[in-house]
Amino acid sequence: MTITTRNYGKPGDFELVSQFLIHHYLPENRDGNWLQPTWEYMHSHPSLDEASLGRIGIWENNGEITAVVNYESSLGEAFFQLHPQAKAIKPDLLDYAERNLYGTRDSGEKYLQAFINDIDQEFLEIVQARGYEHIPERDRPMMKFRISSSLPEIELPDGFRLKSLEEENNLVKIHRVLWRGFNHPGEPPQEEIEGRIKMQSGPNYRHDLNIVVEAPNGYFVAYSGLWFKPVNRYAYVEPVATDPDYRRLGLGRAAVLEGIRRCGIEGATVAYVGSDQAFYHSLGFEPVYTSQCWQIVFG
Repeated sequence: MTITTRNYGKPGDFELVSQFLIHHYLPENRDGNWLQPTWEYMHSHPSLDEASLGRIGIWENNGEITAVVNYESSLGEAFFQLHPQAKAIKPDLLDYAERNLYGTRDSGEKYLQAFINDIDQEFLEIVQARGYEHIPERDRPMMKFRISSSLPEIELPDGFRLKSLEEENNLVKIHRVLWRGFNHPGEPPQEEIEGRIKMQSGPNYRHDLNIVVEAPNGYFVAYSGLWFKPVNRYAYVEPVATDPDYRRLGLGRAAVLEGIRRCGIEGATVAYVGSDQAFYHSLGFEPVYTSQCWQIVFG
């Protein structure tokens, strides 16, 4: 076996990594890798540091991807995607992350936050042996929802209705509900509308699986984005937001369930979400694993 390492950025690399994640997906996400929609959402998110994408590392065995080490938003974080038979190279992957994906604080200190799944005891022992410290508040839970023919009933208060972006793709309304839903104060800055356009640019983005709740005044007041992978038969929930003026009315619940219902009709058997908020527990989501954040400071 001949394993080589190179930087991300060749034409077609986005799709090659996508296919790697799809091909090595195991039911219940037991592989522990990112779901392909997470990779796609990363590339279409406005906060992505695109200038550093070339620092992502790819390991290949005779031309086939066997591992990827990447950040999600910016340097200073590292996530590890592994072929099931690539366990022996975990120290090499961490070495690469420390050399290439570190962040730098205002004080000049270098740091790295490595995200290691709590189901991977071997990798946890490696980071602990190197002096990494666990930062629980940065942990990334993964949860699943088993889709059946008997989904919870979807209910809305009088005057509110569910719509998909296929029916009305109003970027101003979308921007407002996501801005306010993620607890930003006041009205959203209009110059950031371009970022909402980018969020719809992924090759697998589907307007009909992005669900909003429209209030009687015409505003979008809850939002749920769904991604669907037919080959793996799963749905992925991202993003979800409810305007703070309209919370506790069941609107977010309705939007998420409608998106899951649509994916279920197309063949999805499970839905995933990268959160363990009480909201998702109340919907019936169950824990899969937690991607723990382990940090080291280089000085």
